[in-house]
Amino acid sequence: MESTRVDRWLWAVRLTKTRPDAAAACRGGHVRVNDRPAKPATTVSPGDEVRARVGDRTRTVEVVRVIHKRVGAADAATCFIDRTPAPPPEAVVPVARRERGAGRPTKRDRRALDRLRGQF
Repeated sequence: MESTRVDRWLWAVRLTKTRPDAAAACRGGHVRVNDRPAKPATTVSPGDEVRARVGDRTRTVEVVRVIHKRVGAADAATCFIDRTPAPPPEAVVPVARRERGAGRPTKRDRRALDRLRGQF
């Protein structure tokens, strides 16, 4: 069975931009392999679950194929199965609309707009 370092794999499948970024994420505690904290040299093999905090998202992926070198985006997408849960839907805030050409809002209108926006 083939395996490789987790920092190299994260970079090769394009989850991080650079390999030093992947190593820094590992050292910072943002990468877990099979629910265990991962150092940059932790090995990954097919079937492992890798959870990595990339930017402001936490990506959960399953390793399908191990690669050592960076490949094209289409090839890299075949190396893992993305099991990241969908983000929660954001609350829809109604947009304040005024008639075109209605002029400047009155004080009463401005107060109503502030209440609508959540500013008191």
